[in-house]
Amino acid sequence: MWTIFGDKHWRELLKHLVKRELTQRYKQSVLGYFWVILAPAAQMAVMSVFLQYVFARPTSGVPYPIYLFCGLLAWNLFAQSMSSCTNALVINNALLKKIYFPREILVASTIAARLVDFALSSLVFVAMMLIYQIPVTWNVWWFIPIMLIQIIFMYGLGLLLAAANLFYRDIQFLWNLVVLLWMYCTPVMYSSENFPAKVAWVFKVNPMAVFVNAYRQVILGGGAPNLASLAIALVLALGLLWVSFGLFKKYEGKFADV
Repeated sequence: MWTIFGDKHWRELLKHLVKRELTQRYKQSVLGYFWVILAPAAQMAVMSVFLQYVFARPTSGVPYPIYLFCGLLAWNLFAQSMSSCTNALVINNALLKKIYFPREILVASTIAARLVDFALSSLVFVAMMLIYQIPVTWNVWWFIPIMLIQIIFMYGLGLLLAAANLFYRDIQFLWNLVVLLWMYCTPVMYSSENFPAKVAWVFKVNPMAVFVNAYRQVILGGGAPNLASLAIALVLALGLLWVSFGLFKKYEGKFADV
């Protein structure tokens, strides 16, 4: 699993693939990387206008636009990464037939490229933090382990989607439906506090709900995350990665034959 990070040659290949992913995405685009900032900012602005009176209460006293944007950043990173991972092997099918390299690099490079987008989009969020004068506490450092757990979860799911879609192209269409329903079950546009206790279990078993709530708690709320929920998310992420990586390597030898 750690081959791509331990071997210098594979690390160089990973860097090359990430650079290629970023370059091709905005090739012949006038605004280029500015779209990474403009798109989520526009999405936040439009959704804030139409949804703040529906979902804004309660948001723990945090202005709805920045409350919404915090959730959107985490969700967009997940949704866009998984969408790209689903087709990572399909669009590189010709490369799979030519040379050998650890195929999981294609999934890792896709997620890494989306992390670059996430970092650029976060500049808008930082600006909003300053505009709304949101105080920052030492608990903001919890952002790092939360993000690492989310990356592990995305990598595990990305490996599974990439391999499955290479053999069964229906996966990409099924995933579009799943991710839409998943978003409505995740407190991106609303607060989980709006729901009665009897349905609160949905947000505890939904990893993305755990991540979104955790980000808001440590960044906007200034407190520590729910460690119990975060521990469950970590166990689930590691379990998913272990199963997905095993299946990925099991069928890796057949990728070039598809």
